[in-house]
Amino acid sequence: MGRAFELRKGRKMKRWSAMAKIFTRIGKDIVMAINEGGGNPDTNSRLRAVMQNAKAANMPKENVERAIKKAADKDTSNYKEVLFEGYAPHGIAVIVETATDNNNRTVANVRAAFNKCDGNLGTSGSVVFMFDHTCTFTLNKENITTELEELELELIDFDVEEVFEDEEGIIIYAPFEQFGALQSYFEETNIEILSSGFERIPTTTVKLNEEQQADVEKLLEKLEEDDDVQNVYHSMEI
Repeated sequence: MGRAFELRKGRKMKRWSAMAKIFTRIGKDIVMAINEGGGNPDTNSRLRAVMQNAKAANMPKENVERAIKKAADKDTSNYKEVLFEGYAPHGIAVIVETATDNNNRTVANVRAAFNKCDGNLGTSGSVVFMFDHTCTFTLNKENITTELEELELELIDFDVEEVFEDEEGIIIYAPFEQFGALQSYFEETNIEILSSGFERIPTTTVKLNEEQQADVEKLLEKLEEDDDVQNVYHSMEI
């Protein structure tokens, strides 16, 4: 198994604790998707993907429909996706993905989290090169009849990096740029997508002792508590 498998296994040990937090983040994903491609999922592949993720997270259908209607009716064009980069204690690289309608607030909150937890907020490009930007799909294994090796061969033209199975389904990792092509392929071949998204996988990880890990976790938890933060990635070995 590769880096993506190990990363996924580690992250599954630490889920978002509050369902409301998950729904808030999905709601923001809906806003960003509609800003990018409109409110019709038939013509907006990103919105289709978010709706699949909402279903996988057991978000009630009426909540999803309400979020779509709200995003389509209101002027949400001031929502922006902003990336922050920096270092946690002990040299751990950190990337923070945010979705915000008030960049000054988000910058202040992220900087305060780094400062309070003995980290350093860096400049654009300071650590992003240490991570591979990938897309990921979880597929329904019930309607996949081929073996994993055969499926991997079928997907070779999409530069798929890892294919493996866990209790959730068949997991696919590929370069970020292949997301649209893979989504179209799965839809055209009637392979059900349970969920999809993006990951930033560190090219190298740093092993820390228990006390050092606690120092880093303090910062990660502080960042994840912020409502503007969508995802946090780091280079600490899990």
